[in-house]
Amino acid sequence: MTATKPAAAVAPHRIAVIGGGPTGLMAAEVLAAAGLRVDVYDAMPSVARKFLLAGRGGLNLTHSEAPEVFVTRYGARRAEVGHWLEDFGPRQLRDWAQELGIATFVGSSGRVFPHEMKAAPLLRAWLHRLRAAGVVFHARHRWLGWDGEGTLRFATPAGETKVGAHATVLALGGGSWAKLGSDGAWVPLLAARGIKVERLRPANCGFDVAWSEHMKQRYAGTPVKNVGAAFMAPDGSVIKQEGEFLVTEHGVEGNLVYALSAPLRDTIETAGSATLGIDLAPGRDLQRLTQDLAHPRGRDSLANHLRRRAGITGVKAALLHEYATPFDLAAPERLAAILKSLPLRLDSPRPLDEAISSAGGIDFAALDENLMLRAVPGTYCAGEMLDWEAPTGGYLLTACFASGRAAGLGVLRWLRPAMDPPQPIM
Repeated sequence: MTATKPAAAVAPHRIAVIGGGPTGLMAAEVLAAAGLRVDVYDAMPSVARKFLLAGRGGLNLTHSEAPEVFVTRYGARRAEVGHWLEDFGPRQLRDWAQELGIATFVGSSGRVFPHEMKAAPLLRAWLHRLRAAGVVFHARHRWLGWDGEGTLRFATPAGETKVGAHATVLALGGGSWAKLGSDGAWVPLLAARGIKVERLRPANCGFDVAWSEHMKQRYAGTPVKNVGAAFMAPDGSVIKQEGEFLVTEHGVEGNLVYALSAPLRDTIETAGSATLGIDLAPGRDLQRLTQDLAHPRGRDSLANHLRRRAGITGVKAALLHEYATPFDLAAPERLAAILKSLPLRLDSPRPLDEAISSAGGIDFAALDENLMLRAVPGTYCAGEMLDWEAPTGGYLLTACFASGRAAGLGVLRWLRPAMDPPQPIM
């Protein structure tokens, strides 16, 4: 069945949602609530596997920032993402969770979590509601594109099958975490239809560092807590962040690094490397730290002097010795300077499949204002498939939910022009 505008007499309309993560499930909910027949297809044995894994350590659903601040987290795509958020932003997401029986709270960082902290209770309640609304799920169905007549092709355990649909929502994710289904296999399928897809790149990722053998063997897996970081972006602005990161065998990862990963990655692509200034003593300014380190050492070793006068021990001391020269260590002012801005050189992002999310994807110019592919009428795209990115902290997940809803509403506008603007459905 080709994806051309159906005759008004055909009812109910059959909609295929391909991808069972939060984006696809939100699109399915919008469409089912409008009385359409909705089938969700996913390549994995069960839906939302990446969502479940991401929530194991505490599901960061969204963030409590004011809307005008929240939208800035999407950088160059703030206008496009902001349009989705106007309809379904952090407040609406929390209200939606509450309707599912999932109460939320704001943590000390401003991040929003379910009271139970996990993703599983929310997903169970959501799937129950979707099934009650008539949504049908098809596991182990890997999308293979279209046949010559525009019919959807799927690889299944029983062999290839074809499905006709009045409209399709593609919500196949980006290119990270392939083992959970987000493998970017859709890229060549769309490129073959002449759809421009920006190269998928790692986002919210770790970076390679050329550690010494001692650093790798002694400190891999060790968190570096209560530090600051500063980085000069390509446009000359200085980006600062506080938090912690983890030393790994290959380099560094963790929330402080993820928050800066986009400009760090972009700088490495153009300059070959990026240097992150690490403040190992963020609680003291340079003058105070210099004064503290200028106290006579007496019989103290340098290690004891650093511990007593600056609180530098363990992995922080190891980082200092990894980068400081004997000249740096010889005078209090030079020692204080490197403790306040340790030059951590990052050589490359870690591979895409290790990243939390991906940048790149379908160029927005390939989509209309309702997220329909201009080259394939009746086919909508949402979530990480599109060319936008966001830091961790609930920003990524919120926009995935919101774009799924936007795509679902786009389908309704296309199928039922009389519903533009659509009637409330949730």
